[in-house]
Amino acid sequence: MSEADVLREWTADAVDRTLQLIADLDEDQLTGPLLPTVNPLLWEIAHLAWFQEKFVLRQACGRDPILSYGDALYDSGAIPHDTRWRLSLPSLKGTTDYIRTVADRVTEELGQPGVTDVIQHFTRYTIHHYDVHTEALTYTRQTLGYPLPVFPGLSGTWPHNANTTGAVSVSGDVSIAGGEFLLGAARSDPFVYDNEKWAHRIMVAPFAMSRTATTQAEFAAFVADGGYADTRLWADAGAWLAATGATQPVYWRRSPDGWQRRHFDTWLDLEPDLPVCHVSWWEADAYCRWAGRRLPTEAEWEYAATGGAWPKSVYPWGDSYSRGDGEPGADQAATDWRPAGPVPVSACASGDSPVGCRQMIGNVWEWTASDFVAYPNFERDAYWENSEQFFGSRKVLRGGAWATRGRFMRSTMRNYFTPDRRDVLAGFRTCAVT
Repeated sequence: MSEADVLREWTADAVDRTLQLIADLDEDQLTGPLLPTVNPLLWEIAHLAWFQEKFVLRQACGRDPILSYGDALYDSGAIPHDTRWRLSLPSLKGTTDYIRTVADRVTEELGQPGVTDVIQHFTRYTIHHYDVHTEALTYTRQTLGYPLPVFPGLSGTWPHNANTTGAVSVSGDVSIAGGEFLLGAARSDPFVYDNEKWAHRIMVAPFAMSRTATTQAEFAAFVADGGYADTRLWADAGAWLAATGATQPVYWRRSPDGWQRRHFDTWLDLEPDLPVCHVSWWEADAYCRWAGRRLPTEAEWEYAATGGAWPKSVYPWGDSYSRGDGEPGADQAATDWRPAGPVPVSACASGDSPVGCRQMIGNVWEWTASDFVAYPNFERDAYWENSEQFFGSRKVLRGGAWATRGRFMRSTMRNYFTPDRRDVLAGFRTCAVT
């Protein structure tokens, strides 16, 4: 299958997944409350189409705008966050028609003889923009307590035994020799973001990293031991605790039988082998101090994911693809919404990294100790707002989550959020202190 054919399929799939994630919501839910961590859903889904139209149809193909007023409604760089709730937006039907019209015209361009590399590049860029936002739609539903959505491939029930093929007890650390390492993406990679550019030589000292992400049971022990009350454990001397009043993870509550956590609109008992999720960087770092551990640097994380090899595989288990063949299977990674929630940290044995770390792709994003800064040979993308404006103000996360699209992920991918965010699908793994 040609690259253009793959992109045609991905374009349709990206639109379908977006619309599936809001199909059961009513008009009030599609607007939702004004919160700093979410967008009005009706605005957000149209913004995705506007972004694709701007970069593919208008700029790469030279087409006229489909909506004469589109820039005034959907340009995220020009429209302040809070203003998005005060806009007069088209109806859901009008919005859906616009989204499908953009996708149809992009598909038409991809089907033209001699479709250019520029058109294909920006099509992929905008498909991955959809991928980022469909994950955001997922944690928006969690934030607002909306039900677990149901769409093809999902049962609509909590998957207690989902994706556990090959699951065995996995504990302890992996000792990793370290050495000279090329951190970042290669110029030959088929698609990367500017913040991954370019691979540069660094030295990684020997280190020991946990085989799996930190579990709910492990984090519950930190809570039970007064971790949220001991400001000595917190890197900011407890400023985040004071500002938020946090005494436990955001979606946890006590019940007569122990801790529960909210999964969308349903309260579930903690499952000891599931990874802790929806924790901020501050919480992850404080846990590490309590446990006598530390967060890995992003260089250590990438070294563990790739085994320090060059050239790097797209995924830790060794697949290398350029047009979609070789995306993660259920036995390799919990991605693509397949399990409708996190899976045990022992699952996905076929996806182990070369050094023996499990689930370095999928399940939960993993906080690292590293600040989000430019690599030494950084080159700005056409969409400069993607990375550059956030350098120095955020922390790096790696690896993806259960709601992340497998086609979006790779071993060099850098995600980045402010350290206070705990609405995102983020957990962590730890390293030994030496």
